[in-house]
Amino acid sequence: MSFEIERKFLVKENSWRAKGEGILYRQGYLSLKKEHVVRVRIIGDKGYLTIKSKSQGASRIEFEYEIPFQDAQYMLEHLCEKPLIEKKRYKIEEKGLLWEIDEFFNENEGLILAEVEISSENQPIDLPAWIDKEVTGQPKYYNSNLIKNPYKTWKSVKKFQEPKISPP
Repeated sequence: MSFEIERKFLVKENSWRAKGEGILYRQGYLSLKKEHVVRVRIIGDKGYLTIKSKSQGASRIEFEYEIPFQDAQYMLEHLCEKPLIEKKRYKIEEKGLLWEIDEFFNENEGLILAEVEISSENQPIDLPAWIDKEVTGQPKYYNSNLIKNPYKTWKSVKKFQEPKISPP
């Protein structure tokens, strides 16, 4: 069991992309109760089963176990709620912290979130220039809620778009 304290932010521009390569994540949910969620995830060639408690502010309890890849794949295809969450995760060290930037695809395309794990809820954070508004504790940004309320269905959301570069 681990205790997770993380803050979540929207991303306002893409200068972070030059700092690392992303890896594809596929994940789905076996249980989406208010009190806890049960997630199945594939990262590269590894499978994981994760149970997370309800968030209290920026904190929650998390249990995570590696499971056989084939089991994870079967659960994603046959047992998990649809649509699955597909995203590319970039891990970037900036200003003394490890940031995880998630670029979502399919039903959640256009959404880019940055998360940072911290040691206490009161830990000061020196935000990188590419960070926008904080969305910690806003349920609509939880991956588990993006299944029933995908980003593409949101109204009046300022969606990040990469600048278009005209040829010379």
